[in-house]
Amino acid sequence: MRAVLAQRATRELVPGALGLGLLLFALAWVAYKAFADGFGVEGGVPDWIRVTLAGLTLAGLYFVIASGFTLIFGLMRIVNMAHGSLYLLGAYLAFEFQRHDVIPWLPAVIVASLGVGLIGLTMHQVFLRWNQGQELRQALITIALSFIFADQMLAYFGGAQHYVQPPDAIAGNVDFGIFCTSGGIFGGTCLTFPWFRLVVLGIAVGVALALVLLIRGTRFGMMVRAGVDDPGMASASGVNVQAVNAAAFFLGSTLAGLGGSLAGAFLVIAPGEDADFLLKALVVVIIGGMGSLGGAAIGALSLGLLETWAPQYLPGSQSNYSILLTFILLVFVLAVRPFGLFGRPE
Repeated sequence: MRAVLAQRATRELVPGALGLGLLLFALAWVAYKAFADGFGVEGGVPDWIRVTLAGLTLAGLYFVIASGFTLIFGLMRIVNMAHGSLYLLGAYLAFEFQRHDVIPWLPAVIVASLGVGLIGLTMHQVFLRWNQGQELRQALITIALSFIFADQMLAYFGGAQHYVQPPDAIAGNVDFGIFCTSGGIFGGTCLTFPWFRLVVLGIAVGVALALVLLIRGTRFGMMVRAGVDDPGMASASGVNVQAVNAAAFFLGSTLAGLGGSLAGAFLVIAPGEDADFLLKALVVVIIGGMGSLGGAAIGALSLGLLETWAPQYLPGSQSNYSILLTFILLVFVLAVRPFGLFGRPE
C-alpha cells in the first residue's frame, strides 16, 4: 500500500515540479531579456511594459469570450462548438453597423452583442434543448452550424480583412509621461499605449465582477447551478430549468458577441478567426477548469501573456515556434491538474 501511494505521489509531483521549473525558467528568461540592458530609456523596460500591457489587454478580450464559453460549456455542460462563429458574427455586425453609419460605436457594440445573443438563444431552443446531456450529438450539431455560419459570413462579407474604427474619444494613445526621450526638432516622446485596449481591459474586469455577482450571489446563479447538478430536484422545487438554461445560453452567446464587437477595433476580422477563437476559448477553459470563472481569468491571463511575450523574447530563430508554447502549457497543466487549475472532479 505504501509503495502504491509513493508511486502515485511520484506521478503527481514530477510533472508539477517540471512544470514549475519551466515556468520559473521562462520568467527568468523574460526578465533577463527585458532588464539586462538596464531600467532606463535605452534599456528594454519600455518595450516590456508595452508588450505586457498588450498581453493583459489581449487576456481581457480572451476572458470576455471564454467567460461565455465557461458558462455554456463549463457550467451548463452544453458542447457549443459554434461559439467561435458567434464571436466572429459579433465582429462582423459591429463592422456592418459602422460601415453603413447606422448607429454610433457604443450602441453598435450593445446591439451587436444582443443580436448574437438572440441568435445563440434561437440555436439553443431549436437544436440543443432537446439534446441536454448528449455531448456527442451537441458537438456534431454545433459543428455543422459553425460551418453554415462560416459559409454565410464568407458569402456576405467576403474574404477580405476588416476592422472597426474605435470612437475618437478613445482612438488615440494614452501618454504615461515616463521613459521619455529628449532632443530632436519636435521634442521628446514618452511611453504611450492605445486607449482603446485599456478600455477593453476595463470592460473585461467589469464583466468578470458582474459574472461573479450573478453566478455566486443571485438566485438566478443558484438556479443555473442547481439545474445542471440535479435538474429533477430543481424542477420539483419549482425552478423552470428550461427557461434558466435558455437565459444562461443567451448570456454566454451575448458575451461571445461582445468579445467579437470589441476585438474588431484592434484585431483582424476575417474568415477563419472563428475557429481560432474557439480554440483559444477551449484552451482557456481547459487550463482554468470547467465552470470556474476564476480559472477562466487565470487561463486568459496565461494565454494572453504567453502570446505576446513569446514572439518578443524567444531567440530570433525560434520565434516562429511561439504557438507551440500554448499547447506545451496545456499539456503541463493537464499533467498536473487533469481537471484544470481550479476544476473539480465530476
